[in-house]
Amino acid sequence: MSAILTLNAGSSSIKYSVYLTGEGEPREIAVGQIDGIGPEAVLILRHDGKRTVTPLGEADHRAGLRAVLGALKPVLGDRKVAGVGHRVVHGGTQYAAPILLDDGILRNLEKLSPLAPLHQPHNIAAIRAAMEAFPLAIQVGCFDTGFHRGHPFVHDTYGLPREYYLQGVRRYGFHGLSYDYVSGHVEQAFPDLKGARLVIAHLGNGASMCAVRGRQSIACTLGFSAVDGLPMGTRCGQLDPGVVLYLMEQGLSRQEISDMLFRKSGLLGMSGISNDMRTLLETDAAQTAEAAEAVEYFIARVKAEIGSLAVANGGIDALVFTGGIGENAWQIRRQVCRDMGFLGISIDEDANRSNAEIIGTGPVQVLVVRTDEERVIARAVASLLGA
Repeated sequence: MSAILTLNAGSSSIKYSVYLTGEGEPREIAVGQIDGIGPEAVLILRHDGKRTVTPLGEADHRAGLRAVLGALKPVLGDRKVAGVGHRVVHGGTQYAAPILLDDGILRNLEKLSPLAPLHQPHNIAAIRAAMEAFPLAIQVGCFDTGFHRGHPFVHDTYGLPREYYLQGVRRYGFHGLSYDYVSGHVEQAFPDLKGARLVIAHLGNGASMCAVRGRQSIACTLGFSAVDGLPMGTRCGQLDPGVVLYLMEQGLSRQEISDMLFRKSGLLGMSGISNDMRTLLETDAAQTAEAAEAVEYFIARVKAEIGSLAVANGGIDALVFTGGIGENAWQIRRQVCRDMGFLGISIDEDANRSNAEIIGTGPVQVLVVRTDEERVIARAVASLLGA
């Protein structure tokens, strides 16, 4: 039996999984991630009912990938890796459906790196490393932007001259692999929500929200690049473009502005402490006004987008939390849902604290769903292997 490997290189982590191929759904046998890429990275592996945590110390994405491939050697044993699936954040206008990757496609994807500088270079580096490690395996790209390619025009465009839209300056949306999995899970686990008007909040170091109806993306808070919408770990989120013009007039270079918007803003920039919501919610950090205000701003933006996406969707039948913060930070969910009864949103405090799947008590269902982008990727690889 051959194996499928999935690699999901994010802005601060590398998630990976190993699946066995066969008839029907790919079967996961190992899963893990490199967490906290930077000065205190750790490798986590779950396999054969065991969980191992290996400190890596200082590790960037390249070192993390080497550690992942090394950790998987005993997991794979004599099994042949038939396919490697990759999360690719930006597919532009050219790529939406999962596709077999080659050097020509990688060159095209590299051109999109300025639109997702925290992800795209690492996605491509992971692909090239996998090509070298598994030269006989097919390499499959699965695009975070693909889920959103059917947006209505009004949620796909900016108020710019039409020629820029035709050149590709448009709202692409991201986290599509997560929205694909979560919306599918909701329809399968809750038949009464099949075709319902969902607002899905993918909250993590990278954060966005999406209005979904009938497995179709209607509108997404992320747009042309992976910096729009909600404030994130280090990204600013929604910003008046006049601010960028002002920064240019102050003499900041393009690179300095890019570094500020993508790497020095968001929770990190506002708090002056950390990009990690877990740290900001700790008692010591929460006692500082800056940390509290950063969290409050994050919550306020999430609440505002619930209203905006409900309008785009013609109403709301369910609010779904997912992502690292959405799945685990009960304090954030509680604050987001507080005083939202006018929209039909209320929650059970005990269910919320225990991270239960169903936490809503009002007419709008409120759910907590653990996302599984890797399974979406594995399904795509298995489909192409079958073809």
